[in-house]
Amino acid sequence: MKLNQGNIVWLIVGILLGVAGGVGSMALSNRVRPAPIVIEPPAPTATPEPTPTPGPITVFVNGAVANPGVYTLAPESRVEQAIEVAGGFTSAANTAVVNLAQPLADGVQVYIPSQEEVSGAPPAGVNQTNTVLISASSSGESGGLININTASLDELDSLPGIGPSTAQKIIDYRENNGPFATIEDIMNVAGIGESKFNQIKDLITVGTP
Repeated sequence: MKLNQGNIVWLIVGILLGVAGGVGSMALSNRVRPAPIVIEPPAPTATPEPTPTPGPITVFVNGAVANPGVYTLAPESRVEQAIEVAGGFTSAANTAVVNLAQPLADGVQVYIPSQEEVSGAPPAGVNQTNTVLISASSSGESGGLININTASLDELDSLPGIGPSTAQKIIDYRENNGPFATIEDIMNVAGIGESKFNQIKDLITVGTP
């Protein structure tokens, strides 16, 4: 076939297009493929251990209240709630010596003294079931106060801020060192500082050992 100038031009164009197509195919084939996307699920969160829900508490309220009796209260109730369910104070109640903010526990007794019972400041009004109630009639010549030289562990335990452990330390101290000469000497007992002493100083006496 005889090539003329027009055929030669189209032939060159075809060759160039073929070369360009081949180069493009090679470039596409050599292109780096993207890394596959891997979706990792989040690590399972630890399930918190269930905490037991505190149940209601039962307390015995008596003394100078309108309706003495056994009552069921919400957990973490305080003396104020116990007095409310018992109808409140009577007119004879010695309200000045009752700690309304004192927390309660299941099985305790809340005893509200009358003004006639108490000459001075008595111990706290909340007592465990196995604790002997303290009043002016059982405090002898102390005028309603607790004699720290003769008081039993239960009597000392009834003081605000003094638990069984500290009460035992008081007894151990007086047995090892002799009777307390002044009420301030109780601060020599481990665990009783000025702050705790200020809570009980109006409730205690040294009396006659």
